[in-house]
Amino acid sequence: MRINFIAELAGGKLFGESESEIVGVAAIEKAREGEISFIEREKNAPNAEEIKASCVIVPENFEAPLPCPFIKVKNPKLAFARIAAELHPPKRRANRSANISIAKDSDVRAAFIGEFVSIGERTSIGEGAQILPGARIGENVSIGENSVIHSNCVIYDNVSIGDNCIIHSGAVIGADGFGYVRDGANGYVKFPQIGTVVIEDDVEIGANTCVDRGALGETRIGRGAKIDNLVQIGHNVRVGARVVIASQTGISGSTVIEDDCVIGGQVGMGDHATVKSGAIIGSQAGVLPGKIVREGVWWGTPVQPLDEYKRQNAHVKGINRLKEEVKEIKKQIARMINRSEEKEY
Repeated sequence: MRINFIAELAGGKLFGESESEIVGVAAIEKAREGEISFIEREKNAPNAEEIKASCVIVPENFEAPLPCPFIKVKNPKLAFARIAAELHPPKRRANRSANISIAKDSDVRAAFIGEFVSIGERTSIGEGAQILPGARIGENVSIGENSVIHSNCVIYDNVSIGDNCIIHSGAVIGADGFGYVRDGANGYVKFPQIGTVVIEDDVEIGANTCVDRGALGETRIGRGAKIDNLVQIGHNVRVGARVVIASQTGISGSTVIEDDCVIGGQVGMGDHATVKSGAIIGSQAGVLPGKIVREGVWWGTPVQPLDEYKRQNAHVKGINRLKEEVKEIKKQIARMINRSEEKEY
């Protein structure tokens, strides 16, 4: 791909030679001839003599000298990601293996089906989809066009997955939610888990993540949501459009996360919580059941606005100093009392 075409694709302004071919992408420290890289901020730029890339994407206000052609754009990291997608497209396969099991009444138009895939009755899979080896897809499942189901995924019955989705290895979509009713000394009675999971278009779900089916309704993952590895999403949870959820987060049943939220790693959410659109929750925060988290940055357990969390954290860090000051004050008071008692005698 020529540099001038890359500049056009990135919507940026090119400075320097424009005809060289770019064949790959790399980090700025490792990029070599024929590769393109990016510098997100000028203060983080390496010395010019250390740059060996054939082209670099930089911010619009970049002024430092560079030894190669460069493209100025508003968001270098975003432009780089788009260029990388063109230069390194995902692998697309186009055949069906012999050792597969597909129910006769299913409509499977997938471009690729790997070894030992099993597809249940009344299931539809759209054109261009790829089902990698070892995946198990249940009955009455719908998978849209160009979606990729990686190896060893399990898609339970009655699940719907949209177009252009990616479900990574080991993910389980549609297992029963964790719902039980206590029956005194008799233990627990399982509450019905007969709902479904709906995953809208352009969603990516990480490896070994679990999305439970609704108890009586649906669990829904909104369009363009990105969910990391090892995330647990409970029954009847609603995740809005373009939500990002990092690894090891656990979301209890019937929680609602509205559009454009960012959830850090290892966040724990109690049931029936609500996270309003635009909220950002920092790593290891704890959201109590029924809590409403409004727009803004939140942290801590129980979760609170970031400024409050910082103040509390500062107070906690000052406890040892305060203890030492109190000890010294007590010593001074004791000495004053002793001197007073000596005078009386």
